[in-house]
Amino acid sequence: MKRNLLSVAALLFGTLFLFMGNGLQGILLPVRGNLEGYATTTLGLLGTSWAGGFVVGCLVAPKLVRRVGHVRAFSGFISIIAIIALVSGIIIDPFWWVILRAVTGFSTAGTSMIIESWLNERASNESRGAIFSLYIGITLLGVVGGQMMIPLEDVRTPVLFMICGIFYCIAMLPTTLSTAASPQPLKAVRLDLPALYRNSPVSCLGILLVGIANGAYGTLGAVFGAGAGLSDTSIAVMMSSTIFAGAMMQLPAGRLSDRIDRRYVLAALSAIAALAGLLIFLLHPTSPALLIGLVVLYGAVANTLYPIAVAHANDFAASEDFVKVSGGLLLLYGIGTVIGPTLGGPVMSAITPHALFLVTAVAHVLITVYAIIRSRIRAAVPASDRDAYTTIPTGTSPMLTPQSMSLADRGTGKSPESGDPAVKFG
Repeated sequence: MKRNLLSVAALLFGTLFLFMGNGLQGILLPVRGNLEGYATTTLGLLGTSWAGGFVVGCLVAPKLVRRVGHVRAFSGFISIIAIIALVSGIIIDPFWWVILRAVTGFSTAGTSMIIESWLNERASNESRGAIFSLYIGITLLGVVGGQMMIPLEDVRTPVLFMICGIFYCIAMLPTTLSTAASPQPLKAVRLDLPALYRNSPVSCLGILLVGIANGAYGTLGAVFGAGAGLSDTSIAVMMSSTIFAGAMMQLPAGRLSDRIDRRYVLAALSAIAALAGLLIFLLHPTSPALLIGLVVLYGAVANTLYPIAVAHANDFAASEDFVKVSGGLLLLYGIGTVIGPTLGGPVMSAITPHALFLVTAVAHVLITVYAIIRSRIRAAVPASDRDAYTTIPTGTSPMLTPQSMSLADRGTGKSPESGDPAVKFG
């Protein structure tokens, strides 16, 4: 175990600063844009372009990694992100911010794939869980640490953008200077979305809708906070507390889904997220404590939905198709995060900032209804045959990271109780 950790220590140290930069930049752009008077629709496009770039990166970045190697590609992608962070503090223009944000999303896909494949190769079966748990903890610590730097400096100045650039530059150093061997080249995987839907309709639609909700909140949550009258400090506390609450709920939600039909757990948690969102939209709480409390309740349950849906999909998949399953679900999640901010921005502009949670509530209601319908059509996999639930973070703005690709690449491939064979991908 100690030897495994030492071989990825430099990578994990760099990951901490990478996610600190991601956390700070993800909240800094909408807060600064709101102060500049940018329309909510425009701010929503920041998340849309990031997610669009990320989806393209998932498809294209592996080819670049295979061509130049992990270390060079990792440094190159982070260099691009750092340059964009600095340029964003110089050029205060919504058009260029949207364009640059897409490039950031593309580069983030590359860095995340490199981190994931590197950790997977260095971890043994005995140490994999511990290493990935440490990885998840580091990403959460980094994101929250970055977000909590917002109150330390006036967002109207370029100082925080410069700090983002410093974090990214520090993130490059450990792997660049490390003598540890690089991992093997990434393997290409052909995705098959129709087969993925046949494997698990609930997971496919659920992941898409979770992406819409998380993408909308992850991008526009800070804009909502400003529109609701929260201070910069309160906005940072709200966004960070949401992540912490989601992390704390992972284990109890996962254990529950290991014992009963995961679709019932998805339906129940989605219903709670929908209720919290509707209360925020309908009540317009004026008390910061009540408002943040409802948002934290929302985040606690909303952030558990993705890993449960992934585990449900793996329950029905054959062992040779786990990579296709996780890759396809990641792509659907990315598409959802493109739709979420694109839809949420205009809705907030047309109604009120609180209408952000009307968008998320509709998505979660649809998950609840569809999960219940499907539970009446298809039998669940027996608890003894299910894939083991693994916590999966859904990251930073717009609540999207691809850590799930390897974490979810495990399952039983066992058939459901009804006797239907595990779905095979073509």
